[in-house]
Amino acid sequence: MPRLLAIDTSTEACSVALLDGSRIVERFFEAPREHVQRLLPMIDELLTENHISLRDLDAIAFGCGPGSFTGLRICLGVVQGLAFGANLPVIPVSTLAALAQSAVTSSLSKESYLFSAIDARMDEIYCGWFRLGADGLVVAESEERVCAPELMPMLDVSGADCIGVGSGWNYAARMQAQRFADISAAQLPHAAAVAALALPLWHAGKHFSADEAQPVYLRNDVAWKKSIN
Repeated sequence: MPRLLAIDTSTEACSVALLDGSRIVERFFEAPREHVQRLLPMIDELLTENHISLRDLDAIAFGCGPGSFTGLRICLGVVQGLAFGANLPVIPVSTLAALAQSAVTSSLSKESYLFSAIDARMDEIYCGWFRLGADGLVVAESEERVCAPELMPMLDVSGADCIGVGSGWNYAARMQAQRFADISAAQLPHAAAVAALALPLWHAGKHFSADEAQPVYLRNDVAWKKSIN
């Protein structure tokens, strides 16, 4: 089993996790605008407490977006710096997938569907559909997109439980909330979920050099987004 460090700062949450064999340990803080101050100390504390150095790792996984422009740039800068320094590959993981995975509990039936939605500002949401697989990991069931809340895509999932997660559900009054068995607008993505989703990607050889790491914005007008995020 590989040793993976996972990092996510794509939303208000700042979290890091270590996957070591079958064990995942995590540090998580809801700390808007404190990502720069918290992230590196959290990583150092997590590795030190588990007696692991960067060179003991096999790869660094990270929440690649969509999400906050500033948060994604902070994460990418730290990931690339650490990966270059320790000569490690990186594994990008969708923030929307990590958000859905963070909401998975033992009470969810297999083949449940989760609709992840993150508030994209400017009266829009980042969103995508995911299905809970038999292995307990979510699988993408739609393309990820940015759209107005009332234009959220719908799947034909009659008979299946549908769960809504993420800050995009603060617009629930403008979304098709009646089709969902449960909605958690307070749910945030966790680095532990990034680590869990990165593991099969590692085994499939879907890891990259640090200079190939790129954030996913979904919006093309990134400069405009930066000015308000």
